Amino acid sequence: MMKLYWAPRTRSFTALWLMEETGQPYERVLTDIATGAQKTPEYLAINPMGKVPALGDGDATLAEAAAICAYVAERYPQAKLAPPLGDPLRAKYLYWLFFSPGCIEPAIVQIATKIEMNPVAAGWGEARRVFDVLDTAVSKGPWILGDTFSAADIVIGSGLNFAVRMFKMVPPRPSFDAYLDRCAARPAFQRAEKIAAG
Repeated sequence: MMKLYWAPRTRSFTALWLMEETGQPYERVLTDIATGAQKTPEYLAINPMGKVPALGDGDATLAEAAAICAYVAERYPQAKLAPPLGDPLRAKYLYWLFFSPGCIEPAIVQIATKIEMNPVAAGWGEARRVFDVLDTAVSKGPWILGDTFSAADIVIGSGLNFAVRMFKMVPPRPSFDAYLDRCAARPAFQRAEKIAAG
């Protein structure tokens, strides 16, 4: 059984939602970051960065929310959270799966901290452009791959929910609100929210 190390009000929500979408049993290990549980030698052996979420699957361990999504979606193909190899949608799926940690998260930090960055030097380019590109993508809907819900929606939806609704770091847009409403209507999202709320 997979073991998910998590903490409330963190990127762990992405992994919680993902695991709930699979419909498979898993063990949740609450990692109290307020007390430094993520800095113990036992936890650092799982994730040397000392962050949550992390995942244990037998002898395999990994961290980073998007990586966990990619791994679990492939381990449970019956959940249909990733287009299979050879499917033309797989390229777009991989793009969006990694757009969140590669572009959205740095852009959120840039906006929240008001740090000026040369868009040529910044790996994510310009923060406003990141959200304009995302705006266009989710406007087409209902999901980031069109009619197909995937782990990419879990990563994108979690990041947007975190930035727009939970911490209000990014201004809402009509397309973001509609997309987040669709995400929040999913039973797995609702179960993950209840878990995260304690």
